[in-house]
Amino acid sequence: MDPGPEHKSGPEDWQCPLLRHCGLVNYQIFVQGSEHFQLEVSLLDEDGKVVAQGLGDQGQLQVPNAHLWWPYLMHEHPAYLYSLEVRLTAQTAAGSMSDFYTLPVGIRTVAVTESQFLINRKPFYFHGVNKHEDADIRGKGFDWPLLVKDFNLLRWLGANSFRTSHYPYAEEVMQLCDRYGIVVIDESPGVGIVLTQSYSNVSLQHHLEVMGELVRRDKNHPAVVMWSVANEPASSLKPAAYYFKTLIAHTKALDPSRPVTFVTNSNYEVDLGAPYVDVICVNSYYSWYHDYGHLEVIQLQLATQFENWYRTYQKPIIQSEYGAESIVGFHQDPPLMFSEEYQKGLLEQYHLVLDQKRKEYVVGELIWNFADFMTNQSPTRVLGNKKGIFTRQRQPKSAAFLLRQRYWKLANETRYHRSAVKSQCMGKTPFTF
Repeated sequence: MDPGPEHKSGPEDWQCPLLRHCGLVNYQIFVQGSEHFQLEVSLLDEDGKVVAQGLGDQGQLQVPNAHLWWPYLMHEHPAYLYSLEVRLTAQTAAGSMSDFYTLPVGIRTVAVTESQFLINRKPFYFHGVNKHEDADIRGKGFDWPLLVKDFNLLRWLGANSFRTSHYPYAEEVMQLCDRYGIVVIDESPGVGIVLTQSYSNVSLQHHLEVMGELVRRDKNHPAVVMWSVANEPASSLKPAAYYFKTLIAHTKALDPSRPVTFVTNSNYEVDLGAPYVDVICVNSYYSWYHDYGHLEVIQLQLATQFENWYRTYQKPIIQSEYGAESIVGFHQDPPLMFSEEYQKGLLEQYHLVLDQKRKEYVVGELIWNFADFMTNQSPTRVLGNKKGIFTRQRQPKSAAFLLRQRYWKLANETRYHRSAVKSQCMGKTPFTF
């Protein structure tokens, strides 16, 4: 059995009979091996109580007074998950047989305006990281203890989100995100699209298939709030316009409930894919890959970057990568490149501008990177990429404490907002919007 519920509860969906605040769970179930079967569908809350039931291989469950799935630090009870239980009874040559399948389900909405990213109709600000599935000893292999360690570090930081840079992560990672309330920008392995031949029809057809596989696998995870179809493509090349128009339209057809983006490092004037995304995700490394050592230029360059993108597209913007390399234990005053002081100083300059623009249309900031990771050997890499705020062994650098202070400050601002909303709703139906 392959249950495929598409769980949502949008503004137009609060229409349960006699109830304004009702969640909807749409489901579609595929069964192989028999055409003679019956299906019973039940939705259970966290206490194991059945709150909705249905029959057949597709339908819609109405959940009165639904508990919504909220991100970490955005609600006093984040990451609320229901259990969708599908029970099958089939008639076979050996007689009647039964089986059941259980799937965690979260009910929440996602929407984008000209200047905001909304979860459950409330503004959401991404303050998180980019990650790699990489660590010392294990390399790129999956490691449960490491995964638990990483999630504990994310919670220590006060991070509420990350991007799966630059490929889909193990399903266990997505399951933990659902349970921890960590929001995910789910990215395909569309990295390195930099040559004209990379935009051929053969490449496009393969990319369409890859997005189909990604959406089919991860569409039932409430933690996934946006699809990213590519990272840093050469989107100024002429074929990029048709390529991304087709690819993004295809992804939206597969899943109309989530916004779609790709992560760009192109100039706003020449990016041919940006007209088709819902959120502008832009990478920039001011005072690292150019203007080396000049931290004083960051504020002007970054503010200009944001203003140009927003003036051109009137779409919310995420600073999807920024950062500097530091070698743990290297200290220099005044700050010099590769010292811990330089990494901290660069982040602080970015944060000054982000604090201005998040009041307008910037909806997120994702540091590059969560932890140092191994790369191919080259004269520009000192035993791998050292832009992590943690070492490859998950020990904190000075920048980790800076980021922790910032993220908890941002989280507390969100908490205050939620508390104000809660106080206004005292005595009313829960989750009045």
